[in-house]
Amino acid sequence: MGYEGGTIGMKKVAITQSNYIPWKGYFETIYTVDEFILYDDVQYTRRDWRNRNQIKTPQGLYWLTIPVEVKGKYLQLINETVLSDNKWNATHWKTLQANYARAPFFKEHKDFFEELYLGCTETHLSKINYRFLTGICALLQIKTPITWSSDYELIGDKTERILNICLQAKATDYYSGPAAKTYLDESLFNSKGVNVHWIDFNGYPEYSQLFPPFEHAVSVVDLIFNVGAAEAKKYFIRS
Repeated sequence: MGYEGGTIGMKKVAITQSNYIPWKGYFETIYTVDEFILYDDVQYTRRDWRNRNQIKTPQGLYWLTIPVEVKGKYLQLINETVLSDNKWNATHWKTLQANYARAPFFKEHKDFFEELYLGCTETHLSKINYRFLTGICALLQIKTPITWSSDYELIGDKTERILNICLQAKATDYYSGPAAKTYLDESLFNSKGVNVHWIDFNGYPEYSQLFPPFEHAVSVVDLIFNVGAAEAKKYFIRS
């Protein structure tokens, strides 16, 4: 059912950078926790998942990329990153229509995604990502609150900063993808009474997908158009 206020005495939190129409594993993380915090007051990284994601096409995987201003802005934060072309949304929507029109549930969700794209007037990447994340969560009936790291006082660097956000959010449990194992000091969390959990993104079931071979690491829109929003969570929520 998604977020229902958490277990009494416990609060599960995840803190991660916003992604554009991310893959199903990102939404498993949102579903798993009681508060999902967008960590967008950190440096924007190029050629990453912040402003792009992959879809399936007859010619193979294709990147949908939001064009952003980067020239001379090497140290800009994610929440400072702005568009360089305000027609990107119409272009992306046309591309999705061209490649998913024959997907079983495209017609059912066409109006929803058309409004999500063509109704987007945001100029900052973080706000665009937030619009799509909250919109897709609503479609999938994931009720977890999505907040911003800027809502909290940022203290320390790397592990300390994340831990301090957790403490301010009154988290008892912190959830992260496995990539953070390379830098996160788990013992520091344990010393402050916050349990660290690593989400295992392996073992997702396959679904009927256009344009074989099957690919797990594509945008969640692929899953929604192929199996429908009502069934989508079965493919990324594990009991």
